[in-house]
Amino acid sequence: MSTKNQISVEIPLAIIAEVNQKLQDCKTLLSPYLQGLTVEERKSLFKMGDKTVATVQKVKNYMETNPEFIPNYMDKAEFLKDEAVVTNLSPLGNLATQLASDIEDTVTLAGSEALVSALLYYGTTKEAFDKGVATAKPIYEDLSQRFTRKGNKAAPKKE
Repeated sequence: MSTKNQISVEIPLAIIAEVNQKLQDCKTLLSPYLQGLTVEERKSLFKMGDKTVATVQKVKNYMETNPEFIPNYMDKAEFLKDEAVVTNLSPLGNLATQLASDIEDTVTLAGSEALVSALLYYGTTKEAFDKGVATAKPIYEDLSQRFTRKGNKAAPKKE
């Protein structure tokens, strides 16, 4: 187990509270315009990727310069609204994804370091318990419930 410290930050609770409030504000501002989907709905829809976003934007441009090719049964106004939502929300989605990824990475790294330290503490408590240090017993007994390995125990063979 390494004790290399790769992260050493203290985020003030005021910053956490402010960021939380601003994220809540963003959610509140956007909620009237956002749509949730079920897993089934998600699976049934055409998905836009980088190439298809460019295709939709190119079609929008062609519709402006060559409107004679717009089918009568196509709702141009709805197409333009949908395209605008994609164009305007995509940068917000990218920013949110980057933020979520950075938060997840930071939590993972800090969590890993905290767990390594906790295991080191548990190890010394176990050693003290094994050597008969009385004050280590309640700590060891409490922590041993959390650090017990739950490996794959072989079931007894039935003959």
